[in-house]
Amino acid sequence: MDGLIDDVFMPTLIYIHGFDSSPQSHKAGLLRHWLAKYRPDVQFIAPDLNVFPQQAAQRLAELMQQYPQAGLLGSSLGGFYATWLNQHYGNKAVLINPAVKAYDLLGALLNEQGVYQTEKGYILTQHQVNELLALEVDALNTPERLWVLLQTADETLNYRLALAKYPHSPLLVEQGGNHAFDSFEHHISAIIDFLTH
Repeated sequence: MDGLIDDVFMPTLIYIHGFDSSPQSHKAGLLRHWLAKYRPDVQFIAPDLNVFPQQAAQRLAELMQQYPQAGLLGSSLGGFYATWLNQHYGNKAVLINPAVKAYDLLGALLNEQGVYQTEKGYILTQHQVNELLALEVDALNTPERLWVLLQTADETLNYRLALAKYPHSPLLVEQGGNHAFDSFEHHISAIIDFLTH
């Protein structure tokens, strides 16, 4: 790890969307609206990340250099990236139904030709899956700086994998729900509170 940042949170929140999602996702929209209404002092950044992990990681690393004390919020694959960022930069992060072993999940999408066409028009191959594997975090350095929000009826990810991955992190586990974490808007205030204290 490159060293922990100061606990004082500069008013910047970086939202990291999931696989084949975008900064225009429903959760990103809810965050924008809430921050504009209740915390206009917080700068909201939601990068449009390339489906290729190495390029996405490079973009996120550039943002960390630019906003070294930003709070992070990652959804699904974004939670995988936020975990990697926390490991290297120490920033607090909130993970929403995070993808654990994301490389296995995306690897399963590849058809017999070894490619997968995303909704954005990208072609995913085994090379990109291997790039994700290179970002895997084995032992968490600062699990207490990761707040993990899970819903048990996530239709895409098995929430138990996250329970096993983040046993020493603060956890919120809700029965039911879905992969989008359908009660997200009710937790925004608590999320901002976690990131700013």
